[in-house]
Amino acid sequence: QVQLVESGGGLVQAGGSLRLSCAASGRTFSSYAMGWFRQAPGKEREFVAAISWSGGSTYYADSVKGRFTISRDNAKNTVYLQMNSLKPEDTAVYYCAADLELDYGLGLGEYDYWGQGTQVTVSS
Repeated sequence: QVQLVESGGGLVQAGGSLRLSCAASGRTFSSYAMGWFRQAPGKEREFVAAISWSGGSTYYADSVKGRFTISRDNAKNTVYLQMNSLKPEDTAVYYCAADLELDYGLGLGEYDYWGQGTQVTVSS
């Protein structure tokens, strides 16, 4: 079992920054990969970024590449999503998720546990 709790969402102007955090508990944090997804109103949940168990490998959706950075601190059982140069189209509920493999998957079905989500709103 893995429990995930996101924080750090909020309202920000276009061009601004936010850092999301996801605190994990339960299974040993350094034994699995993590991902971030988002879901905008009326749209399907989509992949944003993922990171391997050690943090040595990361992957990003094209829409956020160069603007967002995923990282993890295994000593703190936490994964982060640093979001810079935010755009109105980044507005969504952001979810962290755990993939109980050492390396990450890119599809929703590959993730085993999900957080409750945190709202990010970017105003123009």
